Amino acid sequence: MFVANGNYLKLPGDYLFSTVASKIAAYCEEHPEKAAGIVRLGIGDVTQPLAPSVIRALHKAVDEMADASTFRGYAPDLGYDFLREAIVAHDFTAHGALVSPEEVFVSDGAKSDSANIQEIFAADSRIAVCDPVYPVYVDSNVMAGRTGTYDKATGLWSDVTYMPCTCENGFAPDLPDPDAGISLIYLCFPNNPTGAVIDKPHLQAWVDYANEHGAVIIYDAAYEAYISDPSLPHSIYECEGARSCAIEIRSFSKSAGFTGTRLGYTVVPSDLKDAQGTSMRDLWARRHGTKFNGAPYIVQRAGEAVYSPEGQSETAAQIAYYMENARIILSGLREAGYEVSGGENAPYIWLKTPAGLSSWDFFDSLLDTVQVVGTPGSGFGPSGQGYFRLTAFGSRESALEAVRRIKLM
Repeated sequence: MFVANGNYLKLPGDYLFSTVASKIAAYCEEHPEKAAGIVRLGIGDVTQPLAPSVIRALHKAVDEMADASTFRGYAPDLGYDFLREAIVAHDFTAHGALVSPEEVFVSDGAKSDSANIQEIFAADSRIAVCDPVYPVYVDSNVMAGRTGTYDKATGLWSDVTYMPCTCENGFAPDLPDPDAGISLIYLCFPNNPTGAVIDKPHLQAWVDYANEHGAVIIYDAAYEAYISDPSLPHSIYECEGARSCAIEIRSFSKSAGFTGTRLGYTVVPSDLKDAQGTSMRDLWARRHGTKFNGAPYIVQRAGEAVYSPEGQSETAAQIAYYMENARIILSGLREAGYEVSGGENAPYIWLKTPAGLSSWDFFDSLLDTVQVVGTPGSGFGPSGQGYFRLTAFGSRESALEAVRRIKLM
């Protein structure tokens, strides 16, 4: 008789955003007259259409697929050279970071890569995560049997090192105890969910720590396009020594609106080797080739168009649109007396819940009272309790309306 993978049975409850969706659906069923008026600033999905240059590239690629002389079948395992070379030139070389096309692995999105990257590391690798944290980092390691037992009272896993991100440390974690035996460190900047950022000296300290203690940093830079402060690093490879200790994951979802089109990539430097000299780049290439048949040709051509002069201008305008939403929400909540952060080099606003309400109680209060939806901070980890995330990815109208309604509470 078959037996299910017991590691999956350890996962507590539903995935965070599935729970949010279920609660909204239940509310709409109970209050159908209010369903159409709900303002949704919870899930970080974009709302602006794809850039015109991207649409043109998609149409051209579709036409190529209709002609036998230009038809494309399976994509190369690691991605088409035209896209990998554009990625290197614009995302790394332009920022003084050394990356080669052979180290870029094109995929169907950063979420997939964030979940899958742990597969190339030993089963007994100890992980360290920010708290609060994007749930996929922890959940994928639970599925791999790497996290120990779950304590329902604290919301903590026994074999995970949590790095609290609090108001006191600016929502950026402190370096962990060197004796913790950490193998994998997950960092995300600009941060999801808190919107916090990290400057180059502090990021360099993480790189130095990882190199000194034989750890690897999984650096999620999905929101780097929202950085406007020129002093902040866009890539971990801007730091000295990062090529020997860091893997970087990027996404086209938020930078170019590809949430429904699906495109991302991961950089694994050839310098990254384990204690036995094993090339982690080669291991990821083996895993990638075995389990993935490549992002579609038409989508990779669309990704290439993002790096054209027109694409850069158009996507910059989209990012500016969302960041104006962030400014509206951030300033509006401050005017209403809320304690808020983020929203300046990141599309997320992190607010402290009022009157000592728990994260989920505030979620229910917002939905019931003014029909505004956000994401409970406690869903991202124990240190998120008493906080709440709002996204700037809605329309201008939804940002203005959400602030107007929240001010009425």
